[in-house]
Amino acid sequence: TTSRIEEVAASFEGFAGERHSGLVTASDVRYRKQYDKGTAIRNTRQVSMLSVEDLQQIAENLQVERVEPDWLGANLVVSGIPRFTEVPPSSRLLFTSGASLVVDNENQPCRYPADVVDRHFPGAGARFVAAARNLRGTVGWVEREGHIRVGDKIALHIPPQRIYDAGL
Repeated sequence: TTSRIEEVAASFEGFAGERHSGLVTASDVRYRKQYDKGTAIRNTRQVSMLSVEDLQQIAENLQVERVEPDWLGANLVVSGIPRFTEVPPSSRLLFTSGASLVVDNENQPCRYPADVVDRHFPGAGARFVAAARNLRGTVGWVEREGHIRVGDKIALHIPPQRIYDAGL
């Protein structure tokens, strides 16, 4: 779990004091097809981002009154960006301070938050992975340093999208 704060310093290494910060990380199960476990790779998962709207949908899917972002280990919660989990890779979130974050990928549901959900709503944790599918937010990294504050406006820049056709 995480705890709520009003402001965070975003540096090129991530959010100050956060356990996922760092320019480099050890590869894990997410990269098993590319690297041996523990291989040093660029950290593109410095920040875990969720939306208020996706959290509400997860709660509705679970048939519980709420799901809190800190239960899921979120570093940043946004609102007003429809279907935030679907924001494509390489999109930029530019904040009032000038700080910017780059979306790397969708954050896949995992078992760890399910245990926290289950502590608050016994029995709901077993349904968490299915309930949170395509709603778990995104992960990304800091592109430009700055402070991010609760209530900051966010400009979302989405790069041109095209479907890759390998001719298969």
